[in-house]
Amino acid sequence: MGKNSLIGGSIWEEYSQKVQDLMNNPQHMGEITEEDAKARGGKLVVADFGAESCGDAVRLYWLVDETNDVIMDAKFKSFGCGTAIASSDTMAGLCIGKTVDQAIKITNLDVERAMRDTPDTPAVPPQKMHCSVMAYDVIKAAAASYKGVDAASFEDEIIVCECARVSLGTIKEVIKLNDLKTVEQITNYTKAGAFCKSCIKPGGHEEKEYYLVDILRDTRAEMEQEKLKALADAKIAGTDNEVPFNELTMIQKFKKVESVIDENIRPMLVMDGGNLEIIDIKETDDGMTDVYIRYMGACAGCASSSTGTLFAIEGVLREKCSETIRVLPI
Repeated sequence: MGKNSLIGGSIWEEYSQKVQDLMNNPQHMGEITEEDAKARGGKLVVADFGAESCGDAVRLYWLVDETNDVIMDAKFKSFGCGTAIASSDTMAGLCIGKTVDQAIKITNLDVERAMRDTPDTPAVPPQKMHCSVMAYDVIKAAAASYKGVDAASFEDEIIVCECARVSLGTIKEVIKLNDLKTVEQITNYTKAGAFCKSCIKPGGHEEKEYYLVDILRDTRAEMEQEKLKALADAKIAGTDNEVPFNELTMIQKFKKVESVIDENIRPMLVMDGGNLEIIDIKETDDGMTDVYIRYMGACAGCASSSTGTLFAIEGVLREKCSETIRVLPI
């Protein structure tokens, strides 16, 4: 909902009823003391996190059973806006009953979804997504304190969009796999840039190391270089010969398989009311190339999808691409 849509209405229309209720009546606000921890036989963990972009801060208390790493209880104190209170309260509730390792996997999107009244309606306006990001970051800080490690050790990828937790690797892969040409397409495929928009280009409410406009430009340049290299390799191998399938990059293999399916397989499936999509392609230790597919439409319930149809798909791909291909429906 844009600003103009609020004229004559209420700004609260952009917030779910759950968020409004938790702003005024949080369920897990408070603190856990050392005396509480001793009385209940758990280890007290206290972690702080502050968001420089808005001045909000949150303190998280965990009471952890050290025999199994289960979070017995969780409390919080929030120094910030009402959305920060609601997000922190939801985050604390999601932690209770989980192990520390399970809690680390709670993302800001999990927090935001848990605050929705209905599955398809966002709980907060886009510019307030940073509050749920703060809840995610304080969980990492608490887990790091409990485990005695650096919080950065929980991040194995560079995160470009904090709001949607989308990594640099994911964005680049999606651009290449789907031949994306605009930032809007990146957002449609990954949700990166859909919320606070700071990651789209310089000038947002907080400075970023990576921006979608630059990633798109650089990735498109990489794609052009890969294309030129493939053409050069093909020319060296002989102008009448294609680059061998096993020498293609994973992106090129994906596109090759997809092209063969589009030309030789998909039309027959569509005629019978079915279809398929390629989920993934993986190289195995035994030298095979596993192509994972998902049947759609009439194919999903067809008895031959695991026999005749599957053998036909695999046979075409082996003939057109490589004898090492193995097709696996999921």
